[in-house]
Amino acid sequence: MPEQVITFHTHRPTAPPAGRIAAAGLFLRRHRKLILSIQWLVVVFYAALVIIPAFLPLPPQGAHIWDNLRLFAQFIFWGVWWPGVMIATVTLGRVWCGVFCPEGSLTEWVSQYGRGHPLPRWLKWSGWPFVAFVCTTVYGQLVSVYEYPQAALLVLGGSTVAAVAIGLLYGREKRIWCRYLCPASGVFAVLAKIAPLHYKVDRDAWDRHADTFEPVNCAPLVDMRRMTSASECHACGRCAGQRDAVALSARSPFAEVLNLDAPARTPEAITLLFGVLGVATAAFQWTVSPWFPKAKLSFAEWLVEREHFALLDNDVPWWLLTHYPEASDLFTWLDGALILAYLIGGGFLLGGLLWLSTALAAWLIKDSRLNWQRFTLALAPLAAASVILGLSMLTVSHLKAEHFWLGWLPAFRIALLAGGGLATLWLSGRLLLLSQQTAWRKWSAWLVMYLPVGSMTGLWGLVFFFW
Repeated sequence: MPEQVITFHTHRPTAPPAGRIAAAGLFLRRHRKLILSIQWLVVVFYAALVIIPAFLPLPPQGAHIWDNLRLFAQFIFWGVWWPGVMIATVTLGRVWCGVFCPEGSLTEWVSQYGRGHPLPRWLKWSGWPFVAFVCTTVYGQLVSVYEYPQAALLVLGGSTVAAVAIGLLYGREKRIWCRYLCPASGVFAVLAKIAPLHYKVDRDAWDRHADTFEPVNCAPLVDMRRMTSASECHACGRCAGQRDAVALSARSPFAEVLNLDAPARTPEAITLLFGVLGVATAAFQWTVSPWFPKAKLSFAEWLVEREHFALLDNDVPWWLLTHYPEASDLFTWLDGALILAYLIGGGFLLGGLLWLSTALAAWLIKDSRLNWQRFTLALAPLAAASVILGLSMLTVSHLKAEHFWLGWLPAFRIALLAGGGLATLWLSGRLLLLSQQTAWRKWSAWLVMYLPVGSMTGLWGLVFFFW
C-alpha cells in the first residue's frame, strides 16, 4: 500500500497549463475549502433524502411530488439524482466521486481519526466492486428499494455505515472504501473510460520536475505518474498542475479504449458484461416483463396442486422481502425465489451471451493486444445508454403520475439506444483496424460485434414498445 500519511499542500504549479479546461482543474485544486463545503452540503442533503422519508406515512391519494415530502424525496433521489450521476460520469469522468459523493467524503474524513491499520490482502481483492454491485442490486430489488424509503435507508444507510467503518479501520486521509469496496465503483470505472474529460499525465514532465513539488494526497490511491486510465481517478483536481505534468484535458470519448497501452482489466470487463449489461438490465426489466407473472402463475399452480403452501406464504420481514400491508404490497417466498432467478440467472445468461461475442471476436483476430477484455470495453457506450435508459424509467414513472407531457420520450429512447449501439460498432471497427489480420477475419469479427448491439437493442425494444 502507498505511503499512509501524505501532507496535502496547496502549492501552485509554476507554469500552469493553458486553456479553460485545464484552468477548471486548477480551480478545484486551489479552492479545496469550497469543495469541502460543497461536500458537506451534499452529505446533509443526502442524509435528509434518505432518513426523513423513512419516518413519513404513505402518501395520500392525490398527493404530488411538489406537496408530499416522501414523493419529492423519492423523485429527487431516484428520478433525478442517480440518472444525473451516471450522465455526469459519462461526460465528466468520476467527478461525482471526487467532488460530491457523500460516502467518499465521510470515509475520507473519519479516516483522519481512525486506526490506520494496514490493508489486509482480502480487502484488496479486485472482484469486490462487482460482487458488491450484484449483491446490492439484487437485494435492492427484493426489498423494493426504489419504492419504499425504509428499504432505501436500509440499503444506502448500510452502505454509508460500512464506508465509515472502513474509514475508521484503514488508511489515513484515504478512500479505502471507494477504491476497493464501493458497490458503484466498478460501474463508474467502466463509464469513465468513455468520458471526454480526463486528467492527462505527461510522464516526461513529471520526471523532469521530480524535486520541485511536494507530494499530493491522492485519496483513492492512484499512481499518478503511471495513470493512463480515467477509471480509478476521482477527478477531484488535487493533482492538477502537479509537477507541471497533470492537467484536466479534453479527449476523444473513444481514446482510452483505442489506446492499447491503457489497461483492459478483467474485473472491469466482467463488471460491464455481467453487472451493467447483465444483472442491472434484468433488474430494470423484471417488473414489466410478461414472462415473470406467467412463470409465477405456473409455479403457484404447481405448488397448490401438490399442497405445498410454504413458498406462497407472505409473512416475511420487510428487510428480507417487500412487506408493506398498508400498501397491499407483499412478496411471498416464491416471489423472492423468482426475482433471484430472474436477476441472477437471466442477468448472468445475458452477460454470458455477450461475453461469447467478445471472446469470438478476439479469437478471430488472434492478437494478444485485442483480447476479449478489450472488445468488451468497446461495449461501454452501449452499457452507458442501457443504464441511463434503465434509471430514467423511474424518472418517467414519476412524470407520468404527474401527467407531464412525454411525447418526446420514444424519440429520446430510440436516439439514446441507437447512439450507444452505433458508438459501440464504430469503436469495434476502429479496434479491428489496429489488427494485422486478414480482411475476412476483421469483417467476421466486426459482424460478431453486432450480436451484443442487436441483443441489447432488442431487449430494450421489447420493454419500451412491445411489453
